Amino acid sequence: MEILAAIDIRCGRSVRLAQGDFSRETTYGDPLRVAETLIEAGARWLHLVDLDAAETGEPVNRAAVLSIASLACEAGVAVEVGGGIRSTARALELLDGGVSRVVIGTAALEKPGLIGLLAREHPGAVAVALDHRQRLAADGPEDRKAASGLAAREVAVRGWVGSSGIPLSSALDLFRDSGAAAVVVTDISRDGMLTGPDLDGLADVLEATDMEVVASGGVRSIGDIAALAAMDVGGRSLGGVIVGKAISEGMIELGRALDVCASSG
Repeated sequence: MEILAAIDIRCGRSVRLAQGDFSRETTYGDPLRVAETLIEAGARWLHLVDLDAAETGEPVNRAAVLSIASLACEAGVAVEVGGGIRSTARALELLDGGVSRVVIGTAALEKPGLIGLLAREHPGAVAVALDHRQRLAADGPEDRKAASGLAAREVAVRGWVGSSGIPLSSALDLFRDSGAAAVVVTDISRDGMLTGPDLDGLADVLEATDMEVVASGGVRSIGDIAALAAMDVGGRSLGGVIVGKAISEGMIELGRALDVCASSG
């Protein structure tokens, strides 16, 4: 399992949001300096999100993203980027700029053919983002029974401010044969909250798809890293975990987290 150290960028600054709420923001300074610190600490993957682009579709932080990609490329560190990638042109600009993998969420659901097109031209360089939250309560017992597990989670779009109306279970089926290298699954209710990952939900995702699964949301401790690294569902394990706030707040030391993953095999 890989550790993907997260840097979210808003208005040119490195930030962390609580549950994707733009009004609940903590700032950590210059994103390029944050990237330098993570690379010096041994990061093998960086996970960048342009939050402004995720909300509006406009890549206002593109220069910062490409500067980090250039720095990481020189250091031999892989970079994946998400947020507002809603066209082939935007994806290619990033891939041509040294980004190892683009992560597409809103456009993946609105234009599913985009994933297959990019995946065929750039194998291994496209991931699907499925950011989900609990659906509204169903009306009756039969409805509640039908909307359980992954079906009870609804995929959000446009910087998490919109709802797709698509259950997580259906979204996983939609991209089963898309050629995507991975699916990045984020539990919005846990993101930035340091409440621990949803191990049961992630186990359900591993069981529901053959795609590589990258977990995101809630990681707070080395114990969480160890639990995620040890997951085994039918012989399948997680491909990676995105860790942001816990590293930024000093709750997880990146080098130790990498050691835990290495020792898990």
